[in-house]
Amino acid sequence: MLSARHYAIPISILISLVLQIMPLPIQVDMYRPDWVLIVLAYWCMALPNRVNVGVAFITGVALDILMGATLGIHSLALSLSVYVLAANYQRLRNYSVWQQAIIIGLLSALYHLVVYWLEHLLTDIYFQFAYLWPVITSMVLWPWVFWMLRKARRQMRIS
Repeated sequence: MLSARHYAIPISILISLVLQIMPLPIQVDMYRPDWVLIVLAYWCMALPNRVNVGVAFITGVALDILMGATLGIHSLALSLSVYVLAANYQRLRNYSVWQQAIIIGLLSALYHLVVYWLEHLLTDIYFQFAYLWPVITSMVLWPWVFWMLRKARRQMRIS
């Protein structure tokens, strides 16, 4: 019989997908953090054998479908970001949470620049600085999301 701990990772990813598409006022929407990237980054650093590039790709396809984007844009950007994280997870685990927040900011910037680049190739949009506001909010939220997910992982004994 499966307990709640077996579903903790998929449920947290599902919650991050809901937070990513949740409607916000237009003044606040441009600051929306990269919930999906933050949650995938935590699980990739904590349990790299369970959350990897494949999970990021599938989650990215789901995000493409939910956001109505061209299929593959978010999946490629998430896969690339999680690959960089997965390749260096042992080193990143040893950093403090504040240093990790800077790394999350760099990964978020990579994610947004890849999404922008692909959308520019497909739809000829032009770069605006507002595309990078989520980088700052993702960095600011990382410590709280990290501590919350770590507490849940330890209480449920997820390994």
